[in-house]
Order: sequence, then C-alpha cells, then structure tokens
Amino acid sequence: MAGTELPVEETLGGIAREDHPVLETIAMMHLDTLENCNLDERSYHLVRLAALVAGDAPPMSYLVNLAAAADAGVTPEDAQDVLVAIAPIVGSARITAAAGNVLRGLGLAAIAGDGG
Repeated sequence: MAGTELPVEETLGGIAREDHPVLETIAMMHLDTLENCNLDERSYHLVRLAALVAGDAPPMSYLVNLAAAADAGVTPEDAQDVLVAIAPIVGSARITAAAGNVLRGLGLAAIAGDGG
C-alpha cells in the first residue's frame, strides 16, 4: 500500500487513455462508485476488500484496491481486521489465499516502484 506514486484516479485514467479496451472498461466500472453509495470512504474501501476476498480476487485486484484504500487512510491493520472479521464466513482457505494475494499485490507494487 505504501509507496504508491499516483492516486488511483490518475492510474485508472492513464489506463483508460491507452488503447486497452478491456482495461478501459474495468477502469470505467470503478468511476463514481464511491459517490453513488452512501458509505463513508473508509467503510467503502473495507467493504471492497471483503468483496475481493469473497470473490477470490487475483493479486493485481488487491494492488489497485489497496492503493486506493491507502490513499483514503486505510491501514494494513485495517485490512487485517477485515480478514479476521470475515474469516468465519468465507473460511480459512479463502483467507489464506487472500493474504497471499495481498502480499503478491504488494510485491508487484514494490517492483513497480523500483522501476522493474
């Protein structure tokens, strides 16, 4: 989460400006979702994290969403608390996979931050 250079809006905007229709579609799906719900920003990002876990999201999804969450002040401890809270619902296998994907996503961020 830490070390993200660009706000997520700029990152998504950069993807959308390129000729990548799939990535553009994904970016457009995320625009205005915070404004269109009645959750505060912190709750919004925590709910999205829980949804990523429930949906068995890949590392890149965690990277993008946790970067946005960090920009909103969500801490790694907050993310851990979400995993603890939903563990009885989604199960230990899903939580273990999610924790690994979070770490992989953060590793991708570290690689990107080092320039390769």
